[in-house]
Amino acid sequence: MSRVKRGLAAKKKKTRLMKLASGFRGSRHKLNRTAQEAVDKAGNHAFRDRRARKREFRALWITRINAGTRIHDLSYSRFISGLIKAGVKINRKVLSELAISDPEAFAKLVQIANASPV
Repeated sequence: MSRVKRGLAAKKKKTRLMKLASGFRGSRHKLNRTAQEAVDKAGNHAFRDRRARKREFRALWITRINAGTRIHDLSYSRFISGLIKAGVKINRKVLSELAISDPEAFAKLVQIANASPV
C-alpha cells in the first residue's frame, strides 16, 4: 500500500482557519486550537444573532409606532386592531418609517384606525 502524505491538506485546512480568524486578538489569530475555538464560537454567535436581529428590529418598529400613536391619543394595540378591522395591510416596518418621516400620512392612518368599528 502506498504512503499518504497529508502536509498539503493540513496546510490548506490551517490556512482556511487562519483566514477566518484574522482580525481576532491575541493568540486567537495565531494558534491553531484557540483559533478553532474562537471561529466556532463566532459562528455560533453569528447564527444566534441573525435571528435575534429580527426580534430586535420588530421591537424597535413597535416602539416607534407606539410613540407615533400616543401623540394622537391612541394606544398601539388599538391602532393595530383598527387597521386590521379596516382592512389596511401594511407592515410594521413601513408604519414606523411613516411615523418618523411622514407624520401627515401616519395621522391619516390613525384616523382610519379610529373610524373602524370596535
